[in-house]
Amino acid sequence: MEYKDTLLMPKTEFPMRGNLPQREPEVQAKWEEMNIYQKVQERTKGRPMFVLHDGPPYANGDIHMGHALNKILKDMIVRYKSMSGFHSPYVPGWDTHGLPIEQALTNKGVKRKEMTVAEFRELCTKYALEQIDNQRSQFKRLGVRGDWENPYITLKPEYEAQQIKVFGEMAKKGYIYKGLKPVYWSPSSESALAEAEIEYQDKRSASIYVGFKVKDGKGVLDTDTQIVIWTTTPWTIPANLGISVHPDLTYVVVTANGNKFLVAEDLLEAVTKEIGWEDAAVVQKVKGAELEQIVAAHPLYERDSLVMLGEHVTTDAGTGCVHTAPGHGEDDFYIGQKYGLDVLCPVDDKGVMTSEAPGFEGLFYDTANKAITQALEEAGALLKLSFITHSYPHDWRTKKPVIYRATAQWFASIKDFRNELLEAVKETKWVPAWGETRLFNMVRDRGDWCISRQRVWGVPIPVFYDENGKEIITDETIEHVSNLFREHGSNIWFEHEAKDLLPEGFTHPGSPNGTFTKETDIMDVWFDSGSSHQAVLVEREDLVRPADLYLEGSDQYRGWFNSSLSTAVAVTGEAPYKGVLSHGFALDGEGRKMSKSVGNVVVPAKVMNQLGADILRLWVASVDYQSDVRVSDAILKQVAEVYRKIRNTFRFLLGNLADFDPAVNRVAYEDLREVDQFMLVKLNKLIKNVRNAYENYEFAGIYHAVNNFCTLDLSAFYLDFAKDVLYIEAVDHHERRAIQTVLYEALLALTKLVSPILSHTADEVWKFIPAVTEESVQLTDLPDYQEFAGAKALEEKWTAFMKLRDDVLKALEGARNEKVIGKSLTAKVSLYVNDKSKALLASIEENMKQLFIVSGFEVAGLYEEAPENAVKLETAAIVITKAEGETCDRCWIVSTEVGQDSAHPTLCPRCAEVVKENYSHLA
Repeated sequence: MEYKDTLLMPKTEFPMRGNLPQREPEVQAKWEEMNIYQKVQERTKGRPMFVLHDGPPYANGDIHMGHALNKILKDMIVRYKSMSGFHSPYVPGWDTHGLPIEQALTNKGVKRKEMTVAEFRELCTKYALEQIDNQRSQFKRLGVRGDWENPYITLKPEYEAQQIKVFGEMAKKGYIYKGLKPVYWSPSSESALAEAEIEYQDKRSASIYVGFKVKDGKGVLDTDTQIVIWTTTPWTIPANLGISVHPDLTYVVVTANGNKFLVAEDLLEAVTKEIGWEDAAVVQKVKGAELEQIVAAHPLYERDSLVMLGEHVTTDAGTGCVHTAPGHGEDDFYIGQKYGLDVLCPVDDKGVMTSEAPGFEGLFYDTANKAITQALEEAGALLKLSFITHSYPHDWRTKKPVIYRATAQWFASIKDFRNELLEAVKETKWVPAWGETRLFNMVRDRGDWCISRQRVWGVPIPVFYDENGKEIITDETIEHVSNLFREHGSNIWFEHEAKDLLPEGFTHPGSPNGTFTKETDIMDVWFDSGSSHQAVLVEREDLVRPADLYLEGSDQYRGWFNSSLSTAVAVTGEAPYKGVLSHGFALDGEGRKMSKSVGNVVVPAKVMNQLGADILRLWVASVDYQSDVRVSDAILKQVAEVYRKIRNTFRFLLGNLADFDPAVNRVAYEDLREVDQFMLVKLNKLIKNVRNAYENYEFAGIYHAVNNFCTLDLSAFYLDFAKDVLYIEAVDHHERRAIQTVLYEALLALTKLVSPILSHTADEVWKFIPAVTEESVQLTDLPDYQEFAGAKALEEKWTAFMKLRDDVLKALEGARNEKVIGKSLTAKVSLYVNDKSKALLASIEENMKQLFIVSGFEVAGLYEEAPENAVKLETAAIVITKAEGETCDRCWIVSTEVGQDSAHPTLCPRCAEVVKENYSHLA
């Protein structure tokens, strides 16, 4: 007889190797075939709703690690909610309008000027839809479950129709207006930009000090005095119409280098040093308020420059006398309005100086800096020229500098409903909590939102003009345009004349001849995506507004979180979300921004091809995603090692349940040994902790809890000693069925608990679990936490035992290193115990040799009686010796009783009995 044939070794077809790059697409094909998304929705229908509203990624290019982090986080939450009592649909979306697509087509050789606007827009649509197909396949490859066949897309007619209604509702409430105001203008994009489209980079700029001679001192200043201004934008000097001073500051007139100059007293020392004045002497002091209405002469033109009082003037830098060009600055604009100045803007769409800047016409504004500085020097007005490197606003798409430039633009008035916005921010739950302060401060300090763009690829601003150029926005026109867009798409705006876009028979007192024109600007893309609460949550029957959660990167405080809040509060009076969760950016392993030029980019597709999507998903669960996160080959390798341990745990559990039928073989909790009960208590503690962590979106806690349970509680303890029962005892032995009961409960619970994270692996495990009836683990609920009677005392007792066991394992390791023993089964353990350990051991009925995986065990005496060679540790003094006897050929235990059964002379009595009773037919 081959005794190995009598061992109940693990049996399972669940593969040891994950082979995820090949196996995951098979799992996903199965999901597709069974329409898993629809099945989940049908199963949870009627439950309370939980809506996570997808912030639309931009439809351009392959997905990057930031996309992967974002979509996986969303998927884990939606999967968790669907398995914990909620109906949680997930509708993915895409943002499809805007400059990047126009640029992409231009880069591909499309000649926009040679075609109509409508033809160019058709090409933009085609390109966007191709990009969506590409990204959709990559998102699905991540294992993200959603309504992929029915996503929302901002270029779709039904979306655009609802966006028009949002605009119309805001206009009806008086929040939309057209005005000539300085806005961020990108010469490289030839368009206005919103604050959300600005990023700051270092830029080298000229720093000039200029003297403006007093023309009319109003009896306060002599006409031989020069008012000194400082600027880093010499190109704005031709647009200068005034000088601002603070009413409460003290100003001084100083004599220096044979001239008289006016600066703020607090800045005199810095200005003196910077310009290089020698022997500067104060000859007059005057309050800022007294300088109002003084007139200075423009240094280059026959034009006045008016001195005005402005609270925006500071003593942080400069001279305390601020060069004011109402066409090129927000503060400049407002103070200019107050004092009745014109809005002069001598720079065109391309950033080129116009005829309103005599002498510099045709120069690009940045090139004009040098020419203007030279002209100031020739005029004797340039006091100092130097260069500084400072943080300067850039176009986030073209990465080129932007300017402030006054143009006629459409605005959404934030100030008119700022208080409601701030209240909505307070009523929202923010994770992390600092998100509230961040958005609150942004809204509090935000100017009006410039919503018009001078491009063609976007949703038209639905405004008509009468014969006098006066705007027409009525309920009737908005409704009509919205319906037209729903039926035909927004291209119709560019294909037809204004009169054909108005309701039939439309008349207006401002157009007695029936002549109308239409607005040619499009809406800011943030208005597009910011309208999704209306165009998606309201438009679709399977969703509701407000959403329970918005989840995006931390850059969206200035973007989607902000624009969505503005449009929703304007239209409904409430935030579009109950909660907002933000995550950081994906950086390389050293914490640097990923860059193709540096060569440190980690590409999701490559990771999935090499390691699998579940490794990416497990990485997302492992990081503190609320901060910036690091990813590299080395980090992913560590995650893959944790995955391997979890997978091996699943395989061991499955292998040892091949002959287990829970309906027949399950052992009741009260009939289990204490050690088995202890493991069920630990399992339920894991269930409780993991469910709490999911509820609080603390995925790293789940990663560590599951990993520790698999490696420490199961592999290093319970599964380790359980082999002696599972493999050796008869198939129906009570202790064997008891352990199998625990393994079955652990397998079921673990598979469900990791399903939102390791979605492919969990479904793969599920099909091997005995007696489950659901097609997929996704069609089940998470395990409920059970409270067992006496669990606390039991856990305390066995946790104390685990501490004692750790000490014994240390002593065994030492003996192994000193070659006293080989494997632990060749050892005998003699313990010298203190009163606490003695009482603990006396209270445990389990087989100690089995728990310690040794062949001999005794409590040899008290701690103080321990011999000199004992290893003295906290719980006991331990002596390890070689066990006496022979090794059993079947269970490998060393025993003096081996050979007592003549029929099986190489077996211990236990094995001989099992073989005789169960395997005599193999003899």
